[in-house]
Amino acid sequence: MKYGNSIRRAGMAMVAVSAATLLATGCQPGGGDAAESGSPTAAGGSSGAPDSAASKPADGGTSAMPAASASPSAPGSGTGSSEDEARTCPGTGLKASAYQAAVRPDGTGIGAAVVEFANTSGHACTLQGHPTVAGAGNGSPQKNAPLTVTRSGSASPVRLAPGGKAWVKLTFVQVQGEGDGYCKSGSEPVVYPTLVVGLPGAGAHQVALEDGLFAECDNKVTVTAVTAAKPS
Repeated sequence: MKYGNSIRRAGMAMVAVSAATLLATGCQPGGGDAAESGSPTAAGGSSGAPDSAASKPADGGTSAMPAASASPSAPGSGTGSSEDEARTCPGTGLKASAYQAAVRPDGTGIGAAVVEFANTSGHACTLQGHPTVAGAGNGSPQKNAPLTVTRSGSASPVRLAPGGKAWVKLTFVQVQGEGDGYCKSGSEPVVYPTLVVGLPGAGAHQVALEDGLFAECDNKVTVTAVTAAKPS
């Protein structure tokens, strides 16, 4: 009986020790199955779903792309002056006037005139090209008599700041002689109180000379392109 009791007590002690060992092992944070099941989760967090989610915005990518595409266009939105300069001056934003040119063909008529265009708008703009010319019969644009135009020189854009000016020069077939004069071709001289001068995209402008009338022969005129240099 003494040995039986001893065996039972030894068996109970071993059970108690085993239970304590199991409890201690399960509570350790780095040991056993708990560490093994947590390890894949940690690996997935560093190289799996979180990275791919971070590379995509919450809205599926539609909010990030406009920000990237808006960046290059931002400088374009700040170039208002360039856009204005590329715009042809409107006819309503120009004031036209005319005067006799200092350099003109020999004869008794006007011979040549300079037409000045001033930018009266509030923004920069451009003029470019050769003008059209018509005589306004009795000063009336409704009775225009288009002149045959010969173009001189090449055309290039001329920038006009607000208040800026550009010019064209008109050279006519000169009237000869005294009094009413005559034309070398034998045609009759024609006198116009005003001319209608048109510019590409910038309207038609009726101008009168500051002193005198436009007299010409053969209904012909040689014109320069719009220039930023004041002609003589």
